[in-house]
Amino acid sequence: MRFVLLGGAVFAASLLVVRGQIGVPSDLPLPVLIAAAAAAGLAAWQVRRSWWPLVAVGAVGYAWLVMWPPLMLASYHAGLTLSRRRIAAYLGGCLVVCGTAALVGEQQGGPRRLMTATSGNAVLMALVVIGLPLALGLFVRATREAAAERAKRIEREQVMRAEQARAQERARIAREMHDVVAHRVSLIVLHAGALEVRAADEETARAAAMIGGIGREALTNLRDVLGVLRSPAREAALQPPPTLGDLDRLLDQSRALGIAVTRHDEGEARPVEATVERTAYRVVQEALTNVHKHAGDAATDVLIRYGPGELEVEVRNEAPGSPGEELPGAGWGLVGLRERVELLGGTLRTSAQDGGGFLVSARIPA
Repeated sequence: MRFVLLGGAVFAASLLVVRGQIGVPSDLPLPVLIAAAAAAGLAAWQVRRSWWPLVAVGAVGYAWLVMWPPLMLASYHAGLTLSRRRIAAYLGGCLVVCGTAALVGEQQGGPRRLMTATSGNAVLMALVVIGLPLALGLFVRATREAAAERAKRIEREQVMRAEQARAQERARIAREMHDVVAHRVSLIVLHAGALEVRAADEETARAAAMIGGIGREALTNLRDVLGVLRSPAREAALQPPPTLGDLDRLLDQSRALGIAVTRHDEGEARPVEATVERTAYRVVQEALTNVHKHAGDAATDVLIRYGPGELEVEVRNEAPGSPGEELPGAGWGLVGLRERVELLGGTLRTSAQDGGGFLVSARIPA
């Protein structure tokens, strides 16, 4: 709509000029004058798509009829869009147009000669029609570029501030995890080592050794996490996360704590995406952790089923045998597990079973 209005304004101004209302009388037929003004308006309307038709109409119209509105608009767009080299070429072309207009005015005489062929008026017309619009276009472009650069700078500063805030938050979390979690786990490892040395029987020594091993593994994983929090670039250097190949070791740890864990595999085992294997491992890990916390030594079945287009993981435990002491937890284990599964397009189902058991079932596209 804006360019339609611009074309209409150029058409009206051009027609007013060539009709002699502003000092340039013409004896050409009215349809010719209307056609020239219409060409100027059409070129102005299309200036957003192409600048050259407006330049051509402006040059011919000024040299022939002193029709200055299209040339004035072309000069403005030259300052707004052209490079320095092209602006220099454009000014050279404008000098040729002004010289041609002066020659035509000198030949026609009368008011036309006074306007375009006398040196003072010719220079004034060139400044008004070419120089000032060109300077205005350059000024508008410089203002826009400065505003764009300022916006980019503000955006960069915002990104840097956000990144700095994230880094500070990661550092704060790392400090809290080191000061609280790592310290407590280190104490567990130390006490487990002391118990292993002083144990009166072999079974207690084995349990203490297993607790110490699990604690040291937790410290290693925690150190990796703290390293990522401190420096995200270290993530690529971390040890590979556990997959289904590490599942038997996880089950042996639960068996060593007194839980009868049975593994079942169904379907033809095949390689699947690493993220799928990691998620399946975390499902089993979280489910066994909940068995330890809430069901004591309840017998547990772990099912890994390879379907045609999915991997299904089920962990089902019987009614608690001797729950023992209720262990504290964050309360977000299953929530985080559901988020892991759903990020891969899968579904997680958790439900209490008839008779007091509990089921954790995940279906993951694979």
